[in-house]
Amino acid sequence: MNRVAVTGLGLVCASGNNVAECWPLIERGESRIRRLADPGNPPYRFSYGAEALGFRPEDHFEEKDLLFLERFALLAAVAAREAVAQSGISFKGELADRSGVITGTSVGGQFSEEQGYIRLYRENNPRVAPLTIPRTMSNAGASRISLEFGIRGPSYTVSTACSSSNHSIGQAFWMVRNGQLTAAVAGGSEAVFAEGLLRAWEAMRVVSPEPCKPFSPDRRGLSLGEGAGMLVLEDWEHARARGARILGEIAGFGMSSDAHHITQPCVEGPANAMNWALRDAGLLPGAIDYINAHGTGTPANDTTESQAIRAVFGPKTDTLPVSSTKSVHGHTLGAAGAIEAVVTLLALQHGVAPPTANITSIDPACPIRVVFTEPLHAALETAISNTFAFGGLNASLVMRRFGS
Repeated sequence: MNRVAVTGLGLVCASGNNVAECWPLIERGESRIRRLADPGNPPYRFSYGAEALGFRPEDHFEEKDLLFLERFALLAAVAAREAVAQSGISFKGELADRSGVITGTSVGGQFSEEQGYIRLYRENNPRVAPLTIPRTMSNAGASRISLEFGIRGPSYTVSTACSSSNHSIGQAFWMVRNGQLTAAVAGGSEAVFAEGLLRAWEAMRVVSPEPCKPFSPDRRGLSLGEGAGMLVLEDWEHARARGARILGEIAGFGMSSDAHHITQPCVEGPANAMNWALRDAGLLPGAIDYINAHGTGTPANDTTESQAIRAVFGPKTDTLPVSSTKSVHGHTLGAAGAIEAVVTLLALQHGVAPPTANITSIDPACPIRVVFTEPLHAALETAISNTFAFGGLNASLVMRRFGS
């Protein structure tokens, strides 16, 4: 089987419009969960979110493109541009047919759908916008990336709620490792700040009224965010032959289903995903130096994930650094795994575990070593990044620092 190199990273979120803008804030735990630009009318039960306020689509796209693409697809394309540019890869000739695009999103194009419902049910107007379908389809980001770079191999979108983009990266990783693809653009995107979707999350009563505090004893729920993360994955030997700079390596992928409850997590499912990822990478638990946790800030998730980590890592849990960067960039739903995969690779590159923001102590019900207050500088060689979704769908990625 082929080793799989990461040769490009792209990131857009509340922390900034590219990796260079985002990483310093994430590294030092500077939260970008702020008061919502539109608090709702009547006001939502929560007033904070991680909006990508610096992202202006008109700075990146012509007007005709904006007619066809929703915000989540625009975010995906911009993150992909950064990743491809850093990689220096050119999808020409045979490589175009041997490359793919696999993206993840949970909710797709919410704004066009919402506008259509307003016209139908509020304005009694039976005519909705003619481009509603291409704007709302969940594969719009993957299709745009494929079109923009001339990628003619497998291109599709995975939708598994908050595990969507970990599943997409894992699928791309397996396809490159098995020789089905030479290269892939993989990741995910999400744009959640549409009123209807916010009202739906409000009704769930899992969104915190203040910036989220993962693993804190006084945590009150998650904070929603938007953004995109993209990676260029490449056959190791192909990357070396063309002189690409290798940023890191995807080493293993594991996924599982709880088969337990549609919204309530259990310990066994997340533990299985981490164990399968380790086996896929050919590693023992002792090889892991850092965990980027799913860490949503809900009472149920954080306790369950902590127990799952201890079930997998045993006594090493006491010294294994864990952090949730959702406390900085918010919970970006289907984009979470991709954004956090980028962050995890950067953590390995820089030898630093970013701190979990907004907290001053750790819940005794979460018996893990949570990094908070200050970043932890250490020799980090190998890491796991977790995502766990409603429906009991779990996905974990194992990544290595280049040179490990």
